[in-house]
Amino acid sequence: MIAPDQPLTFYGTPFASRMLIGTALYASPEILSQSVKASGAGIVTVSLRREAARAKTGQRFWELIRALGVTVLPNTAGCRTAREAITTAEMAREVFGTDWIKLEVIGNDDTLQPDLFGLVEAATVLAKDGFKVFPYTTEDLGAADKLLAAGCDVLMPWGAPIGSGRGLNNPYGLKTMRNYFPGIPLVVDAGIGAPSHAAAAMELGYDAVLLNTAIAKAGDPPRMAAAFAEAIRAGRSAYEAGLMEMRDMAAPSTPVAGTPFFDLGASS
Repeated sequence: MIAPDQPLTFYGTPFASRMLIGTALYASPEILSQSVKASGAGIVTVSLRREAARAKTGQRFWELIRALGVTVLPNTAGCRTAREAITTAEMAREVFGTDWIKLEVIGNDDTLQPDLFGLVEAATVLAKDGFKVFPYTTEDLGAADKLLAAGCDVLMPWGAPIGSGRGLNNPYGLKTMRNYFPGIPLVVDAGIGAPSHAAAAMELGYDAVLLNTAIAKAGDPPRMAAAFAEAIRAGRSAYEAGLMEMRDMAAPSTPVAGTPFFDLGASS
């Protein structure tokens, strides 16, 4: 767990916000810009494949990102093998001018669940090549150990399948991961659909949340981005303050032992 009085830090770089935001699916560049500003996020994720497909609109997108003054985190979205992800990461480093990479190796088309074997393979190669890897993984502790051994300084377990909006499918597993890796920055990535989901992740002790669809597809994306920012701050504050433990039985807030009782109907 990162100390309460310390900022969120990734690979030695501090960030004031504990929210990371994606740049896909927005109705217009203007709405994207307004949403990023409303979120207060210091990091935005960008897909190399999507930007390559933008063709003539790509320059306008980069002008927008530069104007926001945020850190760009390229990703390898859509890659299904370690080799494909490695190649995409190398291209992203050239295009975006950064050695940061959100590493995705997808193993299932229906759930978009990470391929943990390919993920570890790709992370090992990229870390040796100087990349700062942000691996999109599951709550599997064995894979997490291997990713850290490969050189990753941060882990990004999913909350639920990408774009599903289901929230935290396995809070027990996520909490176990938090307890197992107390000194590692952990980011819940994917499946967040409501501000309450983000708050729940932060209450578990997670250091940040990455989301996209829940904001981009909202009726009012900038307002939703602001709502998520408030929820993330509240969840983090609650975690730092110390949440009460759950009980199996009721525990009265006002004890009755020793309380005097009067029979108002009795005569003096």
